[in-house]
Amino acid sequence: MTSSTKDLDGGWGWAIVAASFVAQLLAYGSPQSVGVLYPEWLHAFQEGKGMTAWVGSLVAGVGLIASPICSACVDNFGARPVTFFSGVMVAGGLMLSAFAPNIPFLMFSYGIVVGLGCGLVYSATLTITCQYFEKRRGLALGIVTTGTSIGAFIYATAQNELIVFFGLDGCLLIIGAVALNLMACAGFMRPLNMPGYYLKQKAALERHTEERLFCKLPLNELNITTGSAVTTTEKTPTVKELLITIDVKDLAIQIEKKKEGPFAGVAITKFIKEKQKAYSEYIHSMCEILQDQVMVAFCIGIFLFSLGAFPPVLFIEDVAQSEGLIEEVSVFPLVSIGAIATGVGKLVLGILVDIKWINCVYLYAFTMFAGGIALLLIPITKTYLGLQILSAVMGFFSGNWSITSYITTHIVGLEKLSQAHGILMFFGGFGIMLGPPVVGWFFDCTQSYDLAFFFSGSCVLLGACILLLLSLPCWKKKPADIDRPDIQYTCTCDKVASVS
Repeated sequence: MTSSTKDLDGGWGWAIVAASFVAQLLAYGSPQSVGVLYPEWLHAFQEGKGMTAWVGSLVAGVGLIASPICSACVDNFGARPVTFFSGVMVAGGLMLSAFAPNIPFLMFSYGIVVGLGCGLVYSATLTITCQYFEKRRGLALGIVTTGTSIGAFIYATAQNELIVFFGLDGCLLIIGAVALNLMACAGFMRPLNMPGYYLKQKAALERHTEERLFCKLPLNELNITTGSAVTTTEKTPTVKELLITIDVKDLAIQIEKKKEGPFAGVAITKFIKEKQKAYSEYIHSMCEILQDQVMVAFCIGIFLFSLGAFPPVLFIEDVAQSEGLIEEVSVFPLVSIGAIATGVGKLVLGILVDIKWINCVYLYAFTMFAGGIALLLIPITKTYLGLQILSAVMGFFSGNWSITSYITTHIVGLEKLSQAHGILMFFGGFGIMLGPPVVGWFFDCTQSYDLAFFFSGSCVLLGACILLLLSLPCWKKKPADIDRPDIQYTCTCDKVASVS
């Protein structure tokens, strides 16, 4: 089952977009509006803010850090079964959280289980969308990824009302039941390309047939080419293709094993060495990526931005209540305002990055600088209206996540996009996991959010300065070899399951 031109950019593809949009809304609605649940957990478990903050940081960071694993699952099993299984994980984790006796249990049920489920949904929805679209892929991905922002807006208000009527436990049970609709979304994700797992099953069946029909023929007469099960090509495979295709060598080895008898161990040893060589080349390729000065600066910038910019999503409601600016969560919480602004920011920044005379790296540095200034203004803001404005500003510039894959392509090129983006997401996820606990510990020590947000804003500004300074042209020994990436870079999206 292979994709054809007539299947792309329309038809059932729009059903895929709708299903993927709803899937991201259902999966990320609660994690993206976890700031509404945070004050309730503080009151229910009477733990420190730093300890409680681990729940929100884990659910946001685990999915990013585990993105290579999530991508491998989608590549091997396909988007439909992965989305179905993620529905079980997200719904199960939310329902299990309703019975949490303490924060460590909540860190596992809500932070890790729900976080991994969200990571699987994100990888599956982006992969299947990229498979169904080519010319309109950017538009389709833009629609799908706004599901997280719309979900955060809806769930922030919905969770607030559910807590009022049913309590915290009832709220988690209800949103967990709603998350079961992820399995219905999976039903729409009809694959265009056969996943790796089914290809291996097909290869095993063909191997069994080959052995039965041609077991008496010499191995060289079977016309089996190492590195490809069907055809031979003169093109030198990339590192990623080598890792994918090297398992097909098992076909030749299994036949050779029966032919050699006691010498089968030699073939197995050779197979292991070849596989080790492929993985060593993969590691070497990743090391080459980290030798690029601009890429290292981008990784540091992403880490510092995530470390400082994510805590407001979790703490902004508690900041308003701690300062006495509002007695309880508003009908339209600050988290909802930030979520809508993030959706707008994704669209606007996506348009700006397509303008030829705008440097995408400098644009990202500007968004970090503006976000850092907004963070520094939070401690000195003494009105609820001021916090609403700052939430909108922070949300808008947090939409810079939508252009990370574009910037990565600009820095390392198309061939290394998948590996480089995985490295970038690891740094981002690590920063998101550390940010809220650090801010919470600052409050536990000082009983004030002032120093915490001064620290967060300083981290973001530091990241902006590092990215800006290390990407200046004066550091380059020769003119850049990579020009502005053409819009066709989206054609590799099916190889990158995790993009922003």
